[in-house]
Amino acid sequence: MTMTANKNSLEYAQELDQQDSLSHYRERFFIPKVNGEEAVYFTGNSLGLQPKSVKDYIQSELDDWAQYGVEGHFEAKKPWFAYHEFLTPKIAKIVGAKESEVVVTHSLTTNLHLMMVSFYRPTESRYKIICEKKAFPSDQYALESQVKFHGRTVEDAIIEVGPREGEHTINHDDIIQAIEDAGDSLAMVMIGGVNYYSGQLFDMKSITTKAHEVGATCGFDLAHAAGNVILNLHDWGVDFAAWCSYKYLNSSPGGVSGLFVHERHEFNQDLPRFAGWWGYDKETRFQMEPGFVPMKGAEGWQLSNAPVLGMAAHLAALDIFDEVGMTALRAKSDQLTAYLEDLINDISERKGHLCQFEIITPKSQNERGAQLSILAHGKGKTMFDALTKKGVIADWREPNVIRIAPVPLYNSFEDIFRFAKYLEESIS
Repeated sequence: MTMTANKNSLEYAQELDQQDSLSHYRERFFIPKVNGEEAVYFTGNSLGLQPKSVKDYIQSELDDWAQYGVEGHFEAKKPWFAYHEFLTPKIAKIVGAKESEVVVTHSLTTNLHLMMVSFYRPTESRYKIICEKKAFPSDQYALESQVKFHGRTVEDAIIEVGPREGEHTINHDDIIQAIEDAGDSLAMVMIGGVNYYSGQLFDMKSITTKAHEVGATCGFDLAHAAGNVILNLHDWGVDFAAWCSYKYLNSSPGGVSGLFVHERHEFNQDLPRFAGWWGYDKETRFQMEPGFVPMKGAEGWQLSNAPVLGMAAHLAALDIFDEVGMTALRAKSDQLTAYLEDLINDISERKGHLCQFEIITPKSQNERGAQLSILAHGKGKTMFDALTKKGVIADWREPNVIRIAPVPLYNSFEDIFRFAKYLEESIS
């Protein structure tokens, strides 16, 4: 690839966009506008943008609802009775699973609780949980409540692994060591696959292997990983996982969630679970007999019938992912974040007397996805507010961290250049 312009220039960014085989996908999303101009939207790690096709997918279900009423469960173009099945093969590819191992249903924290009912089974001697320090608050609350539900104290049962003194990310060896140290007392490991604050991508395969070596189960909250990084949940041997669909998967605010249960648990009738009628064997579900008989695989953890309108939005987004594929998305993501990293470091070198920007997300592309978290030394919320007024939609975390996520489906290299330009202007 021969570039004719200086890296820190609009011409350079535009050349990169011209050479990007995925650039046209940006046209398939609605880009918010600020001051009459397309925003630099870098919060796909909080809420992904709306695919323009979503309206048609939802309208199709509204039309069938109007035409058929309740009969739409069987007469709709995509019968609602089995609507979640239209999503299954597409989401299975994104998370690296067999189709029997995944299902789209409920919401993220609901699914995490359902998974822990089955996979956090504390005993008198084996009851401890390992998680990462500064996990997303909902995960922290879920873990705390599970521990208390089983009659344990948070202080005794939960082991948090955090960064070493003076560091911002967690050393992988410290996670492995914590698992070894907990040993026979460890019941479960549950970590966010990508940490929401730092953007650190964890080595899920080796964490799972080590957890199993000491006799513990292992699961992951993949809210910031699904649709962002390459996942191989089946091959890694992960026991369970759950994720939302509204971040990198672009599937509507508060959209439906997905869950994964490894196939080795598929036939385990003794595995405890909370049950609902949509997880009942679908061949006999409408006989309404007492005594729960679960479907095989992840479908057996469903509780209620499908929220079709939310799933229609999810299907619209997944069809785009199906076209592109995670390999191509991940390759572009690496290019975007590398370019962003270069420009941020350049500003720090030239404008360090005004503000030093420290990227706390790991430098290695094997340890991060689309997000970069930046510490703004010497500047506070006033700088961020100035950035926002210029048309950047990003995320501020106290005391002075900016989280930015250039999403490969709809962000461009020109977005990267504009962000860097506005960032420099905001500190001058």
